[in-house]
Amino acid sequence: MAGASEDLPPRESMDFDVVIVGAGPSGLAAAIRLKQVAPDLSVVVVEKGSEVGAHILSGAVIDPIGLDRLLPDWREDPDRPLKTEVREDRFYLLGPAGGVRLPNMLMPRLMDNHGNFVGSLGNVCRWLAVRAEALGVEIYPGFAAAEVLHGENGEVLGVATGDMGVDREGAPRDGFTRGMELRGKYTFFAEGARGSLTKGLIERFALSEGRDPQKYGVGLKELWQLDPARHQPGLVQHSFGWPLDQRTGGGSFLYHLEDGQAVVGFVVHLNYENPTLSPFDEFQRFKTHPMIAPTFQGAKRLSYGARAITEGGWQSVPKLAFPGGVLLGCAAGFVNVPRIKGSHNAILSGMLAAEEAAQAIAQGRANDELTRVEDLWRAGDIGRDLKAVRNVKPLWSKLGTIAGVMLGGLDMWTNELFGFSVFGTLHHGKPDHATLKPLSQVTPIAYPKPDGVLSFDKLSSVFISNTNHEENQPVHLRLKDPAVPVRDNLPLYGEPARLYCPAGVYEVVYDDEAAKKDPRFVINAQNCVHCKTCDIKDPAQNITWTTPEGGGGPNYPNM
Repeated sequence: MAGASEDLPPRESMDFDVVIVGAGPSGLAAAIRLKQVAPDLSVVVVEKGSEVGAHILSGAVIDPIGLDRLLPDWREDPDRPLKTEVREDRFYLLGPAGGVRLPNMLMPRLMDNHGNFVGSLGNVCRWLAVRAEALGVEIYPGFAAAEVLHGENGEVLGVATGDMGVDREGAPRDGFTRGMELRGKYTFFAEGARGSLTKGLIERFALSEGRDPQKYGVGLKELWQLDPARHQPGLVQHSFGWPLDQRTGGGSFLYHLEDGQAVVGFVVHLNYENPTLSPFDEFQRFKTHPMIAPTFQGAKRLSYGARAITEGGWQSVPKLAFPGGVLLGCAAGFVNVPRIKGSHNAILSGMLAAEEAAQAIAQGRANDELTRVEDLWRAGDIGRDLKAVRNVKPLWSKLGTIAGVMLGGLDMWTNELFGFSVFGTLHHGKPDHATLKPLSQVTPIAYPKPDGVLSFDKLSSVFISNTNHEENQPVHLRLKDPAVPVRDNLPLYGEPARLYCPAGVYEVVYDDEAAKKDPRFVINAQNCVHCKTCDIKDPAQNITWTTPEGGGGPNYPNM
């Protein structure tokens, strides 16, 4: 809308005590806690998905510590979203033709999943939203927060939602509606990993100064309806190794839920080096392994999705508080990588910020910095959870899968038993976008064609993610320099966006296909599942993910 803003009507504004961006576990926990400790506070949550839970994607094995603290009666609710407790925990190291089960007794106690629940994090969020609204929280799904509002001194005053009904050239269409300004005494950003507003705030307020670069993985997940004879409710299975090589970090999960369903997923750490690697195709290959494939005999695939995951942990968490706002949950990077869990810390972070904001408002404060948040999270349960595993990711990255995982496990044991690490605190090194090697230095990976039974193509997978965008809207995946993909990335890396994107958004097409002449870079933005991998992994940092029109994107059921 650049150049046309002076012709637009002014945005309407609404005032609240606290504005929360994102109806994930951290944002909803914050909203609930605010109303628990100060029922008269006005609280609003905006969510870019078409409904609460539509964009939520996680494994998930959920540590209930957060729910137990937030809503101690949750287990007594007949409509509770988590009903299946972990009954059996298995860990495997896979090779091309077989695998070895690792003895549970050797695994650090933090890795024990007994007492945890398997279920859909999206359904947890839907349930939390009901509880929040019952307390008087206003929740607006289908409204994407597109802009941070700042005061004269730079302090955050709230957010503005995006305009609706804008065509591809940025001009108003029929039914055009201006966004709404939501102003608050404090604004919480709970956008998840690599949130677009969070990214800008981290830069503006130098929140990552003195921290390691944030590290990421991309998680891909499918929901299946199993043959009843192969369904084992409460079985939790993790693996590492094949199909990834020893220099590429990642692993799998396979969780048996209730109602004959199971979720299977694969995580690839985004510091991988080979530009011909495709996380999506590695996931499809994984399901064909002889120790995995039998689970899916006679089964039907129901849904698919993908999402970036924060993996930097203790060393990479930015400063959380800044004038007028706080980062929560995965926007801050509270995932415990070896446990593959973050929702418990997300809930705890939302509660912590809520308590600090409520106290500040009671003192008559507004739009200042909630300075105690930083010390409180590091000294509390979140900090204890992340500090004990802080060296697992660096060791894996530096030493490879076998040696890295073994030493990482040993380090977890010493932290657990003695409260210290022989390694101190290791550093992560380069950001993920800087790790790719040129094509000339790698062996290209050739992937088998999908069989349509266990393995599938990207487009059929996007179809069952229920992804939809209004096509006549500005492309929300923006190139800083449109020449970079063909001029730089294609000759040097084979344009890796074609492969790291798990939704077929990016293509290189040739006017002369046979001779591979006259290449063009094509963005199929309507396929985007909002995983943010492109914003993270593009070696030129040329792609910026921005919010599309509110309500667009995937609509995940039971994910």
